[in-house]
Amino acid sequence: MLNVYSEIGRLKKVLLHRPGQEIENLIPEYLERLLFDDIPYLKIAQEEHDAFAQTLRDAGTEVCYLDQLVTEALESVAGLREQFIQHFLAETHLRSRRQKQAVTEYLLAMDTNTMVRKMMAGIRKNEVPNFRSYSLGDYIDEDYPFATDPLPNLYFTRDPFSTIGNGVSMNHMYSVTRNRETLFSDYIFRYHPMYNKDVPYFYERDAATSIEGGDILVLNDSTLAIGVSQRTDSASIEAIARKLIYESDTTFEKILAFDIPKSRAFMHLDTVFTQIDHDKFTIHPGIMGPLSVYELTKGTKEGQHLKITQQHTTVEDILSKTLDREVELVLCGGGDKIIAGREQWNDGTNTLAIAPGEVVVYSRNYITNEILQDKGIKTHIIPSSELSRGRGGARCMSMPLEREKMNW
Repeated sequence: MLNVYSEIGRLKKVLLHRPGQEIENLIPEYLERLLFDDIPYLKIAQEEHDAFAQTLRDAGTEVCYLDQLVTEALESVAGLREQFIQHFLAETHLRSRRQKQAVTEYLLAMDTNTMVRKMMAGIRKNEVPNFRSYSLGDYIDEDYPFATDPLPNLYFTRDPFSTIGNGVSMNHMYSVTRNRETLFSDYIFRYHPMYNKDVPYFYERDAATSIEGGDILVLNDSTLAIGVSQRTDSASIEAIARKLIYESDTTFEKILAFDIPKSRAFMHLDTVFTQIDHDKFTIHPGIMGPLSVYELTKGTKEGQHLKITQQHTTVEDILSKTLDREVELVLCGGGDKIIAGREQWNDGTNTLAIAPGEVVVYSRNYITNEILQDKGIKTHIIPSSELSRGRGGARCMSMPLEREKMNW
């Protein structure tokens, strides 16, 4: 049921999450904690997201929703709802056994889908019957309004896991806030009747170091590009390389580790660099290079030894060599410092390819969109006044589950 061997093969099935009440639970005091810079207006954000989903459907893509797949997984095995709740609560800040019991009873009184969406939205203390303070820690945190924190980043489905070939990297997220998101997708691939059929895991959510899906790009059926970024550790890339090259039946044999700036402006590799056609990529001028790229391949020594080769070169050069063709880099904002800075803030380079030379983009990045069109790229333009406030574009908001294989 999983098949992703490129960034541009025609998109057949994708996982989305429609923004929900978790956005309404954003308040200024906790924006930094929840990794937001602003508070989107939920009604408009949902309308924009619905337009995004319909754009994909109109292009022939089957759209799946995260909450529905989790619901179906939990209802497929007797007693799994209770297990999921306990697993979920174990990863919250709740200390008291009696508080956890009160929340458990509150959730079990709901139907499964309502329960899942409430867990995503965040549970306010005043919603839970008999929720009170017991320990010293409870009393100290009494003014904090949430029994369990909201998960407002969920609509960026790209990050918690990554489809690679016929398997997944179940990612360990950079922040505690987001790492709880991976529990939902983990239950899909372990228990959903359609997706639990021996899906190989190339990384585990309880690993010691972080990796996020926005840093993982599938260049072709033999090569991954992974960003060494603010949110993806070099040790994680080595671990996933060993798993793919030595322990899996995949065709992947090379990982390119791009060492990009470690800052929020360059949060993930796909915020500065995405593929849009066989020979074209969008790119933020800030990583044109030269930069350090490390090639990880099978070593010659015994054991799971990796051969690591450093190249200090341009992005254009490394991509041309990897794809065995001349590539063109399309600069965000045409390379103009002011335009590029403004449109990059709103994810001008974060495109979602739904077929070679056919991409989904935000309306607000109109300069970059016009440049793409002049290059012969078909652009599906979606509204973006509220979704963009979360700092992620069309690629960030989508996790492909199935793409047509490319004939390179």
